[in-house]
Amino acid sequence: MYLDDDLCNNTWLKQVNAELQHYLSDEFISADIVIKLVSEDWERREYYRLREATFRDEQQLLKEDRDEYDFKAFGIVAIGQMFGEPDRVIGAVRIFPDGEQTWWGGRLCVDPIYRRHHSIGKALINAAVSTAKKLGCQNFLATVQQQNERYFQRLHWRSQSQITVANLPHVLMQADLQPYPLAYMTQAYMQYSFTEQEI
Repeated sequence: MYLDDDLCNNTWLKQVNAELQHYLSDEFISADIVIKLVSEDWERREYYRLREATFRDEQQLLKEDRDEYDFKAFGIVAIGQMFGEPDRVIGAVRIFPDGEQTWWGGRLCVDPIYRRHHSIGKALINAAVSTAKKLGCQNFLATVQQQNERYFQRLHWRSQSQITVANLPHVLMQADLQPYPLAYMTQAYMQYSFTEQEI
């Protein structure tokens, strides 16, 4: 699915990118990373390459990464740039509709070299939920690997039920749409974390 320039250049993605640059500036030698919807052939190839490397090869969760949802999904990528030019896809997530108001997110992955910098995953989640919300989503769901449940809870997600996917424990989770797009990713992450600890 290819996107027109209006959707690819919307203000909520520009805000996600501005926040990402702010929080990466102290963590990376180069903070030149952009979050965007997949719109070019090379981005799509790299998007699938990273997904396959993560879910098929590294985690061995899936024999085949692509499925029937990819035909209606929007791919969102984090692109590392070199000297201001796109270099490679270092993070990915997909979103797709399930009816008129329910959307699903999935296949969230970040290149192993960048995983310790949690800002990329947060920025991808922010972009995924914000984009779906802008497109009319009233209910955003995802199946999340159990070890990542707290990470999502800190970003305003609620656990719905325990499930099994590919013989591994997962959690069906629902995003609280109200705070999205997250104006300040790190502040929202920390604020929610403290609130959880006080309860």
